[in-house]
Amino acid sequence: MKALILGANGQVGRALVECAPNDVKLEAVDRRSCDVTCEDSVALLIEKLQPDLVINATAYTAVDKAESEAELAEKVNFRAPGWIAASARSNGARCIHISTDFVFDGSSSRPYRPDDLATPLGVYGRTKLDGEKAVVAVHPEALIVRTSWVYAAAGSNFVKTMLRLMSERGDVSVVADQIGTPTYARSLAQALWSLSAKQLSGIYHFSDAGVASWYDFAVAIAEEASALGILDRRVTVEPISTDQFPTVARRPAFSVLDKSQTWKVLGASSEHWRVNLRTMLGELM
Repeated sequence: MKALILGANGQVGRALVECAPNDVKLEAVDRRSCDVTCEDSVALLIEKLQPDLVINATAYTAVDKAESEAELAEKVNFRAPGWIAASARSNGARCIHISTDFVFDGSSSRPYRPDDLATPLGVYGRTKLDGEKAVVAVHPEALIVRTSWVYAAAGSNFVKTMLRLMSERGDVSVVADQIGTPTYARSLAQALWSLSAKQLSGIYHFSDAGVASWYDFAVAIAEEASALGILDRRVTVEPISTDQFPTVARRPAFSVLDKSQTWKVLGASSEHWRVNLRTMLGELM
């Protein structure tokens, strides 16, 4: 199988490259090789490479900046996925598109199922939801995988930010009333490759197992990093409310995803997020 990964320099894109099965002939491109905000650029690349599978790992993920850069967020998260999926279908390729828990408003009292009503709170979530719809409209056989709170050893993410702040300050204050599930990029990438072999279509959810607040996540980062010797000082993590840490964009208070359908297809559940956090931190040593 010949697979094309778009967004190869992102956290998920890098992990997809690293975890690619041996029997996959891989083409991995970043924005320097293909400007996904240009429809012609996307179409020419896919027509030239003729892949069997296209995985769209591109995304505009700056949640707060999206509020003032709505046009750019729409190009990357909404227009581009539609162009990618349309080109994939016209060239006979399957398509996998990665989406987010932020398509939900956080008002649920149980994990969100794939068929639950999506009502995003901000520009980021809205453009990602519009991207899902654009993909389905032009490539009904496409697979959409929603995930949450992604981090990796490379790139910018919550774990890396916390480690920097903890090493500089020794104490941090973190929101304790936003609940979700951290997801290791490599865990997601492995699941995406496994799902690709199933030739599925529709919307599926995947994240690591377990539930956490951002405060819980930060406490675990401090504890695991200290145990590994990455942090050489005692770190205090203080819980605060969302009201005490105002942001430009609203975040869902609860965005845990129901993965039962995905786990059934894969024949196994995900690793717990804390296990994968420990694995990722070990990569930094």
